[in-house]
Amino acid sequence: MSKHQTGEDVIAKAQTWAGTPYRHQGSAKGIGCDCLGLIRGVWRELYGREPESLRPYSMDWAEVSDSDPLLAAARRHFMIETELVPGTLMLFRWKPDVPAKHCGIYLGEDRFLHAYERHCVMASPLVPQWRRKIAGLFKFPTTSAGD
Repeated sequence: MSKHQTGEDVIAKAQTWAGTPYRHQGSAKGIGCDCLGLIRGVWRELYGREPESLRPYSMDWAEVSDSDPLLAAARRHFMIETELVPGTLMLFRWKPDVPAKHCGIYLGEDRFLHAYERHCVMASPLVPQWRRKIAGLFKFPTTSAGD
């Protein structure tokens, strides 16, 4: 599936996940996913396969890490973005001194799509409380690695 990806392509795929129940480590549309599972699922729909294998992770994986694995993976597989444009991958960290632990896709008009614990995949307003937690912005690649 090597085709030029646009923000609109990313959003179109991502929005089909809306309403998927929250499930830790899940990545199955309509069945269950967490925030990373949402991004993994959108990636699969855009490119056909994930760029690397993912090891199981606990609910508190970021609190016990000395590194920033989510941010490092985003840097390996996405392009750094400098502004919020529709289709942008957003990473969030809860506090300035902890690794990024949450992710979503910017929809435009100050809204983003994410899998929210105890809820489902949903669009939320990008209010100041969320904006302050942004750890990085990334663009989905125009083609998958190896194309």
